[in-house]
Amino acid sequence: MIDHVSIPVRDLAAATRFYEAVLGTLGITKLETRPATVGFGKEYPEFWLNLRADTPALPGNFGGHICFRARAMELVDAFHTAALKEGGTCDGAPGLRPHHGDGYYAAFIRDPDGNRIEAVTFT
Repeated sequence: MIDHVSIPVRDLAAATRFYEAVLGTLGITKLETRPATVGFGKEYPEFWLNLRADTPALPGNFGGHICFRARAMELVDAFHTAALKEGGTCDGAPGLRPHHGDGYYAAFIRDPDGNRIEAVTFT
């Protein structure tokens, strides 16, 4: 149903470095680079960074929520660790989230632009 998703970033080069490290833990790589956008995916660019250098990071402009599926709990943990190492902040440490359903294991981070990014697996 959904072909791709994009998020705004203020510094495309910095955001690209952040997501190469963080999404690499889930087997997602940079597949396409254009002057104002970078696409990531496994076979097709499904997740895009769009340069919005002149847009202030205010609620409504930034702060989207994207969730990536991981194959295992260890990859959710690696995603969270990589995000913190690369300058993201914790918005929910890796762990079970029973209020989201049985076996829902996730971690939430905020990227340097304030977007809320999640990795999830089901145990």
